[in-house]
Amino acid sequence: MIHFIIGGARSGKSRFAQQTVTELAQSGDQDIYYIATATVTDTQMEKRIQRHQQDRPCHWKLVEAPYTLPQAIADIPDQDLILVDCLTLWLNNLLFKQPEQQFEDIFTQLTDVLSARKGTTILVANEVGLGIIPMGEISRQFVDQAGWLNQAIGAIAHKVTFVAAGLPLTLKASSSL
Repeated sequence: MIHFIIGGARSGKSRFAQQTVTELAQSGDQDIYYIATATVTDTQMEKRIQRHQQDRPCHWKLVEAPYTLPQAIADIPDQDLILVDCLTLWLNNLLFKQPEQQFEDIFTQLTDVLSARKGTTILVANEVGLGIIPMGEISRQFVDQAGWLNQAIGAIAHKVTFVAAGLPLTLKASSSL
């Protein structure tokens, strides 16, 4: 199952994702893998990363994948739970590493790995397209790519939840869950 959780910055989406994966883990004896995509770029980002580290249980297995997310997901056994936080930071890393990449191909690699996986994967991302259109070219490219990435994940996800003000709103729910 793929559960995609989106929302704005500080909307409560990461907390909701952690609660969701914790509830799912109670029904089995699988490991929980937390795939972190953030990199320390400044003091504020370092504090955000520390907050996320403090918020998650220490028994979760950490995988850091700021650039290699599809490979990191493929390496985790199907019976285990995965929480990816977050797709938007992963995209940001890729965009600033090499802005001329073929993002459609990269998104296809990710959706292929996710679709092939038999276990539960929860993915967190920011919805960045609800605000003002950015002035700068790289910022517009980021918003566009984030929108296309969110659409690609939303299309294959079994469940999509939008979180605002800490409140989850189901946008898509598979009848087979």
